[in-house]
Amino acid sequence: MPRLVHNLLRAGLSLGITLALILHANGFYSLALISQLELFAYDLRLRLTLPGGVDPRIVIMDIDEASLLQEGQWPWPRQRLAQLVETLFTHYHIQLLAFDMVFAEAGRDSTATVLDRLAQGALRADAAFQREWARLRPTLDGDAQFAASLQERPVTLGYYFTLPGQQGQDLRLGQLPAAAAPVAALAGAPNPFVTATGYSANLPLLQASARSGGFFNSPLVDADGRFRRLPLLLTHGDQLYEHFALAAVRTLLGGPPLEFVTGTGYRDVPKGQRVEAVRVGGVFAIPVDAQGAVWAPYRGPRGSFPYVSASAVLRQQVELQQLDGAIVLVGATAAGLSDLRATPVQDVYPGVEINANLIAGILDQNLKYQPVFVRGLESLLLLLLGGLGTALGFLPPLRALLGAVALAAATVGLNLYAWQQWNWVIPLAPALALLLLLYLLQSSYGYFAQTRREQRLARLFGQYVPRELVTEMSRRPGGYALGGESREMTVLFSDIQDFTTISETLEPRQLTRLMQFILTPLTQAIHDQRGTVDKYIGDAIMAFWGAPLPDPDHARHAVRAALAMPARLEALAPELAAHGWPALRIRIGVNSGLMSVGNMGSEFRMAYTVLGDAVNLAARLESAAKQYGVAIVLSETTRAAVPELACQELDRVQVKGRAQPVTLFEPIGLMDALTDALREELALHEQALVAYRAGDWALAAARFAALQTRRPERTLYTLYVERIARLRAHPPAVWEGVFALTEK
Repeated sequence: MPRLVHNLLRAGLSLGITLALILHANGFYSLALISQLELFAYDLRLRLTLPGGVDPRIVIMDIDEASLLQEGQWPWPRQRLAQLVETLFTHYHIQLLAFDMVFAEAGRDSTATVLDRLAQGALRADAAFQREWARLRPTLDGDAQFAASLQERPVTLGYYFTLPGQQGQDLRLGQLPAAAAPVAALAGAPNPFVTATGYSANLPLLQASARSGGFFNSPLVDADGRFRRLPLLLTHGDQLYEHFALAAVRTLLGGPPLEFVTGTGYRDVPKGQRVEAVRVGGVFAIPVDAQGAVWAPYRGPRGSFPYVSASAVLRQQVELQQLDGAIVLVGATAAGLSDLRATPVQDVYPGVEINANLIAGILDQNLKYQPVFVRGLESLLLLLLGGLGTALGFLPPLRALLGAVALAAATVGLNLYAWQQWNWVIPLAPALALLLLLYLLQSSYGYFAQTRREQRLARLFGQYVPRELVTEMSRRPGGYALGGESREMTVLFSDIQDFTTISETLEPRQLTRLMQFILTPLTQAIHDQRGTVDKYIGDAIMAFWGAPLPDPDHARHAVRAALAMPARLEALAPELAAHGWPALRIRIGVNSGLMSVGNMGSEFRMAYTVLGDAVNLAARLESAAKQYGVAIVLSETTRAAVPELACQELDRVQVKGRAQPVTLFEPIGLMDALTDALREELALHEQALVAYRAGDWALAAARFAALQTRRPERTLYTLYVERIARLRAHPPAVWEGVFALTEK
């Protein structure tokens, strides 16, 4: 498949994922997993940015175990509650008192009950008793005393609403406080506030005596059971009733009216209009979401507000400065009375402290909210990340990973900045999920595409190119070309000496086994040096370096392979002998130069090969090795590319088909590894060549004869002794020190 088609397919898949998340962000449908991840992301941001510390402005008066031990079981007599209210306002001078509990039933005083029975029964006719009872009875009316303590004081009472489908949904108990506003105040905007069907409120006497009242239950619990948002108002009948925290704040401010701030341009509501905020008089506005809710501004885990024991307050054992001017919320943590809820900051969290957090957040105007343009902003962000995430797929794997991490870090950083600086709640999970999905898509697609390329390359080159080179080619698809091109490369020809004679003595099956036995390690030596096997010609091997991938060290790699190949054959000698096969010797020719490389052939068969004069010369060098009695012959161009290698100059020759002479070398070893004796021999050989090329036959003959005596096994010195004898017998007309090779 063409690369353009691959790229278009990858871009199309990325665009599809991006659009799916944009549609989710705009409410066309909901992806449950993304929504759940967003809740997790919200909780994580909340916990990372909790202000911490203790807010002394709001004090929670706790009906705790110590209070029950001191004052008796709950509910306490209303006279004691009246005493508590008096103590808070007259002794501690608190600013506001809010009961996070409901008083739906009349108080029960056992003394008053007994006296009522006597007055209506056995002592009905006793005039003196009736007169005294009429005088004492008002002092024993706990509800009246409690109500009297609430009058003319900033007190808020709590109650709760029931919702459709809940048990007691049609309950009508007690008296609701005055409504915060009529539904008509929404000025035509759709009512976002949840509708309640029933309620359990306070006794009419108590509610009438208190300054205000607010509901403390919330119908907006997330799927995981945690309280993240609280409804600012609820609807009952044609009236709107305020949350406990809002009622407390309005009472604190003197009861300013509520106004509703609306905005337009919303696709998911009638007429495109929605309530965006609730303004408390002219003091401040509280932003609300599409359900009329606010995000609970948690300060920290349980204990973010000071707690005092109710019994300690009754006994005036609490320091004055702790309660002076404070907002006091009355709640219960004693076993059986506590109202505990799961929140993002703690799994077990007192409901009264949730309300304390909301009161503090409203007063500080530190409420998180989603701005009216959040959907457009999120869509734009997802579109931008979709484009950048798609572009990452065309980078190398490490850069793509680093790019994805950088984009994710930038997204999180900007999101946290908006969270902290502007109190914006911008969805984070969809953006991070998009980056992750795009990275996985691009990585997976790249992996499968790379695997496919490797398989294709393996089919083309697997028998000739080392696996490591195939893998590198698949990662660098632009680094090689199959079409013909000219390159500076190195080519190697090898042949087994006298193999034709050996093969004539073997059965075909034995010959096949022998060929495989020797060609495998020789090929491995080539592959070890990043070489490409061009072809096998019987026992001969043709290999090259510098293609399909460029190799700046092609000559050095070829020479190393050439040096390793005789050693590989020598290591096989024991196994050859074990099979009854003779020891083998190899001849190798190596040349570097400009040659053509690529897929060449006919419409019937193609082959990836090299052609050119430099290739032909390498083949001539392999043949010349036999004449000089050496295993490896290098050309002068290859020799120049490996200066660290000590070489012995063999000859300067003119091969058939070439006009320019070529200097031949035999590699000896690394320069710094030569023995003194070998250095001396090479020096003597160089002196002999100088005399030979100068035409000083007598001196040349003497020097080569000395080398022959020193190393009688060296065919090279015998060759020169015999050649010089012929030249002395038949001196050439013109002598330039170049010998013509007539054999191919």
